[in-house]
Amino acid sequence: MSVAQAVTIGATVVQVKQQSAIGKYNQRVANRNATIAEQEAGQIEKQADFDIARFDQRFRQSVGTVEVALAKSGVDITSGSGARVTEANALEAEMNKKITRYNADVGVANKMEEARFSRIQGQMARQQARLQNISTVAKAGTSLLSMSSFGGGNTGGPQSMGSAQGGAGGRPY
Repeated sequence: MSVAQAVTIGATVVQVKQQSAIGKYNQRVANRNATIAEQEAGQIEKQADFDIARFDQRFRQSVGTVEVALAKSGVDITSGSGARVTEANALEAEMNKKITRYNADVGVANKMEEARFSRIQGQMARQQARLQNISTVAKAGTSLLSMSSFGGGNTGGPQSMGSAQGGAGGRPY
Protein backbone atom coordinates (compact mmCIF):
# COMPACT_ATOMS: atom_id res chain seq x y z
CA MET A 1 0.00 0.00 0.00
CA SER A 2 1.41 3.36 -0.97
CA VAL A 3 1.47 6.46 1.20
CA ALA A 4 -1.15 8.09 -1.02
CA GLN A 5 -3.47 5.14 -0.56
CA ALA A 6 -3.01 5.18 3.20
CA VAL A 7 -3.71 8.92 3.29
CA THR A 8 -6.83 8.44 1.17
CA ILE A 9 -8.12 5.71 3.45
CA GLY A 10 -7.36 7.73 6.59
CA ALA A 11 -9.00 10.88 5.23
CA THR A 12 -12.04 8.87 4.15
CA VAL A 13 -12.47 7.33 7.60
CA VAL A 14 -12.22 10.76 9.26
CA GLN A 15 -14.66 12.31 6.79
CA VAL A 16 -17.20 9.49 7.20
CA LYS A 17 -17.05 9.83 10.99
CA GLN A 18 -17.51 13.59 10.78
CA GLN A 19 -20.44 13.26 8.39
CA SER A 20 -22.07 10.72 10.70
CA ALA A 21 -21.53 12.95 13.73
CA ILE A 22 -22.99 15.96 11.92
CA GLY A 23 -26.02 13.92 10.83
CA LYS A 24 -26.62 12.65 14.37
CA TYR A 25 -26.19 16.16 15.80
CA ASN A 26 -28.64 17.67 13.32
CA GLN A 27 -31.14 14.94 14.11
CA ARG A 28 -30.80 15.59 17.85
CA VAL A 29 -31.35 19.33 17.27
CA ALA A 30 -34.46 18.63 15.20
CA ASN A 31 -35.80 16.20 17.82
CA ARG A 32 -35.20 18.79 20.54
CA ASN A 33 -37.08 21.37 18.50
CA ALA A 34 -39.92 18.88 18.12
CA THR A 35 -40.02 18.28 21.87
CA ILE A 36 -40.12 22.02 22.50
CA ALA A 37 -42.99 22.43 20.03
CA GLU A 38 -44.91 19.63 21.79
CA GLN A 39 -44.32 21.32 25.14
CA GLU A 40 -45.57 24.60 23.68
CA ALA A 41 -48.70 22.77 22.48
CA GLY A 42 -49.28 21.61 26.04
CA GLN A 43 -48.82 25.17 27.28
CA ILE A 44 -51.40 26.40 24.77
CA GLU A 45 -53.87 23.84 26.13
CA LYS A 46 -53.20 24.87 29.72
CA GLN A 47 -53.50 28.55 28.83
CA ALA A 48 -56.84 27.94 27.12
CA ASP A 49 -58.15 26.07 30.17
CA PHE A 50 -56.95 28.92 32.40
CA ASP A 51 -58.51 31.57 30.12
CA ILE A 52 -61.85 29.74 30.06
CA ALA A 53 -61.87 29.32 33.85
CA ARG A 54 -61.03 33.00 34.30
CA PHE A 55 -63.73 33.98 31.81
CA ASP A 56 -66.27 31.81 33.67
CA GLN A 57 -65.36 33.52 36.92
CA ARG A 58 -65.73 37.01 35.42
CA PHE A 59 -68.91 36.01 33.65
CA ARG A 60 -70.49 34.74 36.89
CA GLN A 61 -69.53 38.02 38.54
CA SER A 62 -71.06 40.07 35.73
CA VAL A 63 -74.22 37.90 35.73
CA GLY A 64 -74.57 38.51 39.45
CA THR A 65 -74.10 42.27 38.94
CA VAL A 66 -76.69 42.34 36.13
CA GLU A 67 -79.20 40.28 38.12
CA VAL A 68 -78.82 42.56 41.13
CA ALA A 69 -79.24 45.65 38.95
CA LEU A 70 -82.28 44.20 37.23
CA ALA A 71 -83.81 43.13 40.56
CA LYS A 72 -83.23 46.62 42.03
CA SER A 73 -85.02 48.18 39.11
CA GLY A 74 -87.94 45.81 39.54
CA VAL A 75 -87.42 43.81 36.35
CA ASP A 76 -88.42 40.15 36.45
CA ILE A 77 -85.39 38.18 35.23
CA THR A 78 -87.37 34.99 34.68
CA SER A 79 -89.51 36.43 31.88
CA GLY A 80 -89.62 39.23 29.33
CA SER A 81 -86.60 41.44 28.64
CA GLY A 82 -84.76 40.24 31.75
CA ALA A 83 -84.90 36.65 30.50
CA ARG A 84 -83.78 37.76 27.04
CA VAL A 85 -80.78 39.60 28.52
CA THR A 86 -79.86 36.56 30.60
CA GLU A 87 -80.18 34.26 27.58
CA ALA A 88 -78.17 36.59 25.32
CA ASN A 89 -75.41 36.79 27.92
CA ALA A 90 -75.32 32.99 28.27
CA LEU A 91 -75.11 32.56 24.48
CA GLU A 92 -72.32 35.13 24.24
CA ALA A 93 -70.43 33.42 27.05
CA GLU A 94 -70.73 30.06 25.34
CA MET A 95 -69.53 31.57 22.05
CA ASN A 96 -66.51 33.14 23.77
CA LYS A 97 -65.59 29.79 25.33
CA LYS A 98 -65.90 28.02 21.98
CA ILE A 99 -63.77 30.67 20.26
CA THR A 100 -61.11 30.34 22.96
CA ARG A 101 -61.14 26.55 22.66
CA TYR A 102 -61.05 26.71 18.84
CA ASN A 103 -58.09 29.10 18.85
CA ALA A 104 -56.28 26.85 21.32
CA ASP A 105 -57.00 23.77 19.20
CA VAL A 106 -55.63 25.54 16.11
CA GLY A 107 -52.53 26.59 18.04
CA VAL A 108 -52.00 23.06 19.35
CA ALA A 109 -52.46 21.58 15.88
CA ASN A 110 -49.92 24.04 14.46
CA LYS A 111 -47.38 23.19 17.17
CA MET A 112 -47.88 19.46 16.71
CA GLU A 113 -47.40 19.86 12.95
CA GLU A 114 -44.26 21.87 13.65
CA ALA A 115 -43.04 19.02 15.87
CA ARG A 116 -43.75 16.40 13.20
CA PHE A 117 -42.01 18.49 10.54
CA SER A 118 -39.02 18.99 12.81
CA ARG A 119 -38.71 15.24 13.37
CA ILE A 120 -38.93 14.65 9.62
CA GLN A 121 -36.16 17.21 9.11
CA GLY A 122 -34.06 15.34 11.65
CA GLN A 123 -34.60 12.05 9.86
CA MET A 124 -33.72 13.72 6.57
CA ALA A 125 -30.52 15.16 8.06
CA ARG A 126 -29.54 11.69 9.26
CA GLN A 127 -30.31 10.14 5.85
CA GLN A 128 -28.40 12.91 4.10
CA ALA A 129 -25.36 12.14 6.27
CA ARG A 130 -25.67 8.45 5.34
CA LEU A 131 -25.84 9.35 1.65
CA GLN A 132 -22.78 11.57 2.07
CA ASN A 133 -21.00 8.63 3.70
CA ILE A 134 -21.82 6.41 0.74
CA SER A 135 -20.64 9.10 -1.67
CA THR A 136 -17.41 9.62 0.27
CA VAL A 137 -16.65 5.90 0.38
CA ALA A 138 -17.44 5.56 -3.34
CA LYS A 139 -15.14 8.46 -4.22
CA ALA A 140 -12.38 7.01 -2.06
CA GLY A 141 -12.83 3.61 -3.69
CA THR A 142 -12.60 5.17 -7.13
CA SER A 143 -9.53 7.10 -6.09
CA LEU A 144 -7.88 3.99 -4.65
CA LEU A 145 -8.64 2.02 -7.79
CA SER A 146 -7.09 4.67 -9.98
CA MET A 147 -3.96 4.58 -7.78
CA SER A 148 -3.61 0.81 -7.97
CA SER A 149 -2.43 -1.40 -10.79
CA PHE A 150 -6.05 -2.43 -11.33
CA GLY A 151 -6.95 1.06 -12.39
CA GLY A 152 -5.88 3.03 -15.41
CA GLY A 153 -2.10 3.29 -15.21
CA ASN A 154 0.64 0.74 -15.75
CA THR A 155 2.80 0.59 -12.65
CA GLY A 156 5.36 -1.85 -13.91
CA GLY A 157 3.30 -5.00 -13.66
CA PRO A 158 3.80 -8.04 -15.88
CA GLN A 159 3.52 -7.52 -19.59
CA SER A 160 2.26 -9.96 -22.16
CA MET A 161 4.73 -12.62 -23.25
CA GLY A 162 4.42 -11.77 -26.89
CA SER A 163 5.58 -8.20 -26.55
CA ALA A 164 8.36 -9.07 -24.10
CA GLN A 165 9.95 -11.49 -26.56
CA GLY A 166 9.61 -9.15 -29.44
CA GLY A 167 7.31 -11.42 -31.38
CA ALA A 168 3.85 -10.86 -32.63
CA GLY A 169 2.32 -12.49 -29.60
CA GLY A 170 2.73 -16.07 -30.80
CA ARG A 171 4.69 -18.93 -29.24
CA PRO A 172 8.33 -19.28 -30.04
CA TYR A 173 9.13 -22.53 -31.84
